[in-house]
Amino acid sequence: MFLLNKTKNNKNVLPSLFHLLHLSHKFSHQYTTITTTTTHPPNLIIDNKWEAIIGLEIHAQLSSKTKLFSNSSTSFQKPINTNVSVFDAAFPGVMPKLNSKCVDLAVATSLALSGNVQLISSFDRKQYFYPDLPAGYQITQHYEPLSIGGKIALSHLDGLEYETEVRIKQIQLEQDTGKSIYDIKPGFALIDLNRAGIGLMEIVTEPDIRSSKEAGLILRKLQNILRAVGSSDGNMEEGSLRCDVNVSVHQVGTPFGTRCEIKNLNSVKFLMEAIEVEIKRQINELRIGNRIIQETRGYDVVKNKTFRLRSKETDTDYRFMPEPDLPPLILTKEYLERILNASPELPDILKTRLINKYNISLKDVKALMGEEGGVEYFEKIVQYRNRNPKLVSNWITQDLYGFLNRKNIKFSKNPVSIEQLGSIIDCIEIGDISGNIGKQILAQMISGDTRLASVIIEEKGLKQINNITELETICQDIVMQNTENAKLVREGNQNVFKWFVGQVMRITKGKANPQIVNELLQKLLQ
Repeated sequence: MFLLNKTKNNKNVLPSLFHLLHLSHKFSHQYTTITTTTTHPPNLIIDNKWEAIIGLEIHAQLSSKTKLFSNSSTSFQKPINTNVSVFDAAFPGVMPKLNSKCVDLAVATSLALSGNVQLISSFDRKQYFYPDLPAGYQITQHYEPLSIGGKIALSHLDGLEYETEVRIKQIQLEQDTGKSIYDIKPGFALIDLNRAGIGLMEIVTEPDIRSSKEAGLILRKLQNILRAVGSSDGNMEEGSLRCDVNVSVHQVGTPFGTRCEIKNLNSVKFLMEAIEVEIKRQINELRIGNRIIQETRGYDVVKNKTFRLRSKETDTDYRFMPEPDLPPLILTKEYLERILNASPELPDILKTRLINKYNISLKDVKALMGEEGGVEYFEKIVQYRNRNPKLVSNWITQDLYGFLNRKNIKFSKNPVSIEQLGSIIDCIEIGDISGNIGKQILAQMISGDTRLASVIIEEKGLKQINNITELETICQDIVMQNTENAKLVREGNQNVFKWFVGQVMRITKGKANPQIVNELLQKLLQ
């Protein structure tokens, strides 16, 4: 990668530009735009008459330690207005300097999405006035984006009953804005510029989506791709992934309708809900003879309805112009090949490998992939001592995830080490503890205990009772003391049988081997 340098002699610049444009055309055949045929089942037609047309505009913050055009930190939890350089605050005369790391990440994402990365792209000014935009314009890529084309495919691996593809229109680099804060001083909008200038990828799809479910699956899949590539953490709750959606409806066989844009949807759930209510709103308007006005709308989560924000802006409103302080971004064929060769395993390939190699369910695979680092955590536990993959998967996706959710701990902050969870599974496998005791130990680890399961078991005397003679004596005593309940079990009441199992567990403080207890009680209560 290199930038075209400005020279004092403009005569030297123009011939090189024409030459590079020729090279771009020549090499673009190596990375051709993907064209797809999008098919949808007929059951997506609403009331046998209406069809929804949906497109997404997704903004993903790039995982760079510094901003797109300055050296300011991108750290999320810094005090207000501390990650701000003079460029971020739009001091006069300060020049932008492009962050090459951001370019690397955006190119890697484009290639992962089968995009046609352009050997020459350029930057433009998108001009509008808002308090969180100090310069009065945003540096973006309107006329010559970084990448054109691409696709995201959906199938049964993603939870869709049919196969479809959603084309990507373009991917471009741009600056993020600052953040307006309204809840500190009533009646005032305070501005935090920590976010201003952070590098974004804007990923725009074609209007190939036909339902809220497809839209939700596309966004989830894109999250997984971004995390696999390492270009963005995709955390919608922290604002590092934000989504706008364009929705229109029309009668089947007629031209597409007028679209409305719904802004700032910050979860997959809210995206799907907003699409559903907007489709219903537009159909109701058309049924009573009203026309749809092209406008920007918001989504009220509490009332579950969309509401008007403003009329929809056009390109003319933004007065796009080439960015005079940045030369064109020039990439080489060798650079693209180097990024491509370093590409990681992508989600569809990863899903298939995990299912085939470990024989675990698609549901568990999705759960592991749904948390950043989940797959790596799973594979390390399995491979360290050749542990049972299904058992490991169950402990992670059901027990560990469950405990973390109840404690409001993100998986990225998971306090249970690979060695610790592995030690619980090992102790269960060799019969030292039951699953219930294992869960108690896991809860203790999540609360901060850094010791292995074997140490905790020894200290607390939690070792499972596997002695058949000892357990048989306990079972016999309980049956003899509860003859009426024993009679009910012999008459076929399985709920009372479970009561007997519970009594044994109560007396042994949960340490009895449940399998042995079940076998002994079945013999005694025949």
